[in-house]
Amino acid sequence: MMPSFPSGVPFPANADEDTPIFVISVAAQLSGLHAQTLRSYDRLGLVSPGRTSGGGRRYSMRDIAVLREVQRLSQEEGVNLAGIKRIIHLENQVTALQARVEELTHELAAAYAAAEQAAAAVHKSYRHELVPVHKPKTALVVWKPQPRRG
Repeated sequence: MMPSFPSGVPFPANADEDTPIFVISVAAQLSGLHAQTLRSYDRLGLVSPGRTSGGGRRYSMRDIAVLREVQRLSQEEGVNLAGIKRIIHLENQVTALQARVEELTHELAAAYAAAEQAAAAVHKSYRHELVPVHKPKTALVVWKPQPRRG
């Protein structure tokens, strides 16, 4: 399915939600914030828009979502900007760790499959004329003589 804007309009060719395509005025309108607020958030490191060769900011749909979340946390939850920055950092860290866990899970599954194939190949290579030998059962009896009476 082709990614699209919230309005349902598809992204331009070869673009996704991480592609920086919105100028600051459009990003401000989409996020419900003032352009100067977006500049402040950029300086504070709350959002990191892409840059044009001339230095102009270009925001992606993911940036817009972050800006909306910053606004929500600030206005509805009463979190200060330092707290919001920490929340965003931790959420990004969790996302990265989840991706790493998924990657390692796939690697582990591949290693298990390779080990099973190797074990199957070894079992297949056994010589069929070998016969298991059963050792006779032996027992150890401890004899303890009784003292003589009498």
